[in-house]
Amino acid sequence: MAEKTNQTYPSGSANTGYTRSDGESQLSSHELKRKKRIKLAIYIAIFVVFQTIVITIMSLTVLKVKTPKFRLGNISVQSFEATSLKFNTQIKIKNSANWGSYKFKASNVTFQHQGNIVGVLDIEKGKVGWLSTIKRDVNVNLSLNSSAISGSNLGSEVMLNSVGRLEGKVAIMFIMKKKKATNMNCTIAFAVKEQSVSSVHCK
Repeated sequence: MAEKTNQTYPSGSANTGYTRSDGESQLSSHELKRKKRIKLAIYIAIFVVFQTIVITIMSLTVLKVKTPKFRLGNISVQSFEATSLKFNTQIKIKNSANWGSYKFKASNVTFQHQGNIVGVLDIEKGKVGWLSTIKRDVNVNLSLNSSAISGSNLGSEVMLNSVGRLEGKVAIMFIMKKKKATNMNCTIAFAVKEQSVSSVHCK
């Protein structure tokens, strides 16, 4: 009877001829963690740069508060007599440069001739929407010095100034409010003989 012999077979590591040490396993694990940390740091840096760019653009455009404009619109002369001048015009408040509404207080516009006040127009408080303009039709009745449109001046012009100031706040996207005041300073030339407006210039 043949004698049984005990045969031993090489383990899997012996088959490959290489055995992975614990030190190398730990090194590989540390390397993977280090690469993950580097990737995470890169993602965070990209996010921070992106956010900085967005905030910069927002602060230079959307969040930048500009002064609204306060002007007179078209003028239509109703009557031009020796001591009075009546005309229709528009009060224009332009908020088209702001991404937020403009709330303004009640105010007035004074009309001046040769430095003297010849009329006052009251402006009620109100609100202009964001990126928009409001126009209010008004009637103006001025008391003039009779010498302004005397017979010797029929071929000339009567120069008037309209001066006013609005104070209010611009509310940007419900985030911030900033006080803004806007001034009106317009020069109006009326042709006496034609009883019409020659020019309107606003600063």
